[in-house]
Amino acid sequence: MEIKKNNEQFYIGDNPEEPLAEMTIVLNGPRQLIIDHTMVTDELRGEGAGDMLLAEVVKYARENERKIIPLCPFAKARLEKDRDKYTDVLDK
Repeated sequence: MEIKKNNEQFYIGDNPEEPLAEMTIVLNGPRQLIIDHTMVTDELRGEGAGDMLLAEVVKYARENERKIIPLCPFAKARLEKDRDKYTDVLDK
C-alpha cells in the first residue's frame, strides 16, 4: 500500500477525493498539527492501513519539528498505547 499526501490529507488510493483510507491533519501554527480524522474503507479494514497512515503522519511531524495533538479517537488510542515511542512528537 502506497501512502500519498495531498495538502493536509494522507491517503491510500488513486483519488484523494475518494480514498480507500485517509488521515487528515490541520496545521496549527508553526509547531503543531492536529490529527482530526481517520477513515478506512471495508476493503482495507484489518490490513493495517490506519497504522500505516499514522506512521506517515508521525514521520511528517518529526521531519517538520511539529507536535501532534490527536483529536481523532483512532490516532489518540494508538499514540497513547505506545506513548514511549512518541514522546518526541506528542503535544503535552
